[in-house]
Amino acid sequence: MNQLIYKPPLFFSNGHIQTIYPSIFRKIPRPSYIRERIDTPDNDFLDLDWSYTGKKRLAVISHGLEGNSERKYVMAMVKAVNSNGWDALAWNCRTCSGEPNRLLRMYHNGATDDLDTVIKHAEGMKKYENITLIGFSLGGNLNLLYLGEKGREISPLISSAVAISVPCDLEASSYELAKFKNRLYMKRFLSLLHKKVRAKMNIMPGLIDDKNYHLLKNFKDFDNRYTAPIHGFRDAEDYWHKCSSLRLLHKIKVPALIINAMNDPFLTGKCYPYEESLKNKNITLEIPDSGGHVGFIYFKGDGQYWSESRTLIFIEKPGEKFTQNF
Repeated sequence: MNQLIYKPPLFFSNGHIQTIYPSIFRKIPRPSYIRERIDTPDNDFLDLDWSYTGKKRLAVISHGLEGNSERKYVMAMVKAVNSNGWDALAWNCRTCSGEPNRLLRMYHNGATDDLDTVIKHAEGMKKYENITLIGFSLGGNLNLLYLGEKGREISPLISSAVAISVPCDLEASSYELAKFKNRLYMKRFLSLLHKKVRAKMNIMPGLIDDKNYHLLKNFKDFDNRYTAPIHGFRDAEDYWHKCSSLRLLHKIKVPALIINAMNDPFLTGKCYPYEESLKNKNITLEIPDSGGHVGFIYFKGDGQYWSESRTLIFIEKPGEKFTQNF
């Protein structure tokens, strides 16, 4: 398979270094966001952060688990697409904008209805001729799942999609993160999610609690206790199956780029959809040897990381394949 080859800087080939370094040391100026709050069909709200260039092209950017529009990887992508003549809409999933949402419902890997609400809102503005979807991790899975669900009914304005470090198979990724080698990531995620649970306890006491939360050790524990029952799934396995984009990749009808590093500590097995990409000409799968999880560090003069530069090339010429070092 042809692909644009990523070569990490010296001493940065390790997956954990690629994953951790950007969140601590990367410097990204905050975009001049203009926040807009929109209502959802179920009487909740979503907070959208816009960065305008005045063009008729829009990049809708979806963050990862426990992320938001101010994560460095999101702000860097906003800067990148703006520099190439795209407006950017970095939306915040429910509970992720700095304020608890109104309902018991939270966000999860299958909340494509919220992504659809965001896209329809952007379409309703009647100012864009071209929309691309860019997502990281959970946001990447959300994009691919959304495209698969829509199939041929996808909006004609959506020209492409990019999914970076995406857990296409949620079960495989969940079990990989539960391993001892990834205990620091798991501990951090559970701690951040605990804060969300406690915030909901304050506004809707009796509907949710954190009794014995310390006994939760992994995503299976969390999803069995919270994600599944709150959002109508039978259990964690049912949630993982129904919300994994892997099962719907064959239905995607627009050019979609998936970038998953081989040394991503969050991914394994079916998270690298070789067969699905070979069977669907609309999918471009690229698996660099290095990159970590939402890493792809690259010290260029313009400050862009490899994943941002690669995304720009793809969304300008969706589906075009390359064979060259970059």
